[in-house]
Amino acid sequence: MKITMDNVGIAVDDIEAAIAFFTDLGLTVLGRDTVSGEWADIAVDLDGDHAKIAVLQTPDGSGRIEFFEYIHPDAIAREPIRPNEIGMHRIAFTVDDLDEALAIAARHGCHPLRGVATYADVYKLTYLRGPSGILLMLAQPLRPSAPSGETDEH
Repeated sequence: MKITMDNVGIAVDDIEAAIAFFTDLGLTVLGRDTVSGEWADIAVDLDGDHAKIAVLQTPDGSGRIEFFEYIHPDAIAREPIRPNEIGMHRIAFTVDDLDEALAIAARHGCHPLRGVATYADVYKLTYLRGPSGILLMLAQPLRPSAPSGETDEH
């Protein structure tokens, strides 16, 4: 069986804020829609499922995020997940200029949780909260040969 990763889906409380933040970071909107109907109810196991959706893609085409903002049923707010909690942890992006990425994030009111760290002289990285409390990791390679996927030890 062949399997490929298509996207990560994230429920947000304000889809426009999520789109603005992630397009400012460099992602592109591939499509937007409003979904509802029996197929949606069956797929996500919610009666009367009705949501706005948007799919965004990284500039290199390797990653996609699907955001959905529920119209019905009402979205259920909860505390954003902490880095050590079980569940969807975070989205990680490699950037070529961490300072520029942080300046963009700051324009959206998003700042590092604690600061910027250096991992083994391989990456300069930080965690921050994006729209709807989405936990992000932004990492800038410090040397050209930094392998993908070695941005986080936990």
